[in-house]
Amino acid sequence: MRSNAVAMGIFYLVLGNLVAVFSDALVKVLDPDQPVFQFVFFRQVSAALMLLPLLLWSLRRHPPEALRWHLLRSHIWAVGVVMMVIALTRLPLATANALFYAAPLLMVPLAVWLAGEALSRQKVLTALLGFAGVLIVLRPTEVNWAALAALGVALTMALNNLLIKRLPSHQPVVQTLFFTNVLSMPLVLALAWWEGEPWQWQMLGPAFGSSALIVVYAGLCVLAYRQAEASRIASAEYTGLLVAVGLGVWLFGEQPDLPLLIGSLCIVLPLIAMARSGGKPDEAPKKAQVTSS
Repeated sequence: MRSNAVAMGIFYLVLGNLVAVFSDALVKVLDPDQPVFQFVFFRQVSAALMLLPLLLWSLRRHPPEALRWHLLRSHIWAVGVVMMVIALTRLPLATANALFYAAPLLMVPLAVWLAGEALSRQKVLTALLGFAGVLIVLRPTEVNWAALAALGVALTMALNNLLIKRLPSHQPVVQTLFFTNVLSMPLVLALAWWEGEPWQWQMLGPAFGSSALIVVYAGLCVLAYRQAEASRIASAEYTGLLVAVGLGVWLFGEQPDLPLLIGSLCIVLPLIAMARSGGKPDEAPKKAQVTSS
C-alpha cells in the first residue's frame, strides 16, 4: 500500500509539471513587445476570479491572518511574474525552465542568511554544482537581459519559499494563493497604466489559461504531497525540465544543445540526490512551494 501511495504521488507530480510547462508555453506565445504589466494584471484578475468562491468558503472557518507577510510575498511574486514573462518570451522554453530551477540552489545561501539555517557539506556541494550548471546554461559570453530575468524569477521563488515559514501552518492554501495574487494588484495596475499602451484584450485568453493551469498544478501538488513523504517523491518535480525540452522542440521548433543538457544535469542531479537523501521539502521542488506563481 505504501509503494502505491508513492507511485500515486509521483504520478500527480509528473502530471502537475506537465500542466505547469503548458502554462509557461501559453506565456511564451506572447509577442515580446506586448505590454508586460497588462498581462500580469490579467493573470491576477483571472486567478482571483477562479479562487474567489473557494476563498469565501474558507473564510467562514479561517479568518485571514499574517496579511503583512502576504503583502510582502505578493509584491515579490509580482516582480517574479514580470521577469518570467520577459524570460519566456525571449528565451527558449527549456533554457528559461533550466534557469528557473536555480531557485532551490539560491535558497541555500538565503536560508543561512535570513533564517539562520546550518550549512551541510551536501548543501554546499549542491549549490556549487548547481551554480556551475547555471554558468554552463547561461554561457557568460551570451548573457542578456532575458537570462538575467530568468535568474530573477529563481530569486523571487526562493524568497517566497522562505517567507512561507512566516505564514500560519493552519491557513488554507487557497487563501495564500488568493492573497498572493490580489494584494499586489493596485501596484501592477498602476504600472500597466504607466506603460501607456492601449489595452490588449487578446491577452486575456493566454492569461486566463496560464492562471487556470497553475491552479491545477497547485491542486495536484497538494494531492501528491498528501500521498507520500516529500523526500520520496520530490525528485519527480524535475520531469518538468524534460517536458520543457520536448515541448520546446514540438511547439516552437527549438533545438536543445549540449551546453543546455550538461548545465541542466548539473542543476537537477544534485537536487534529486538531496531529495532522495531526505532533504527538506522546501529545498527540492521548483514550484511546489510556489504554487501561486
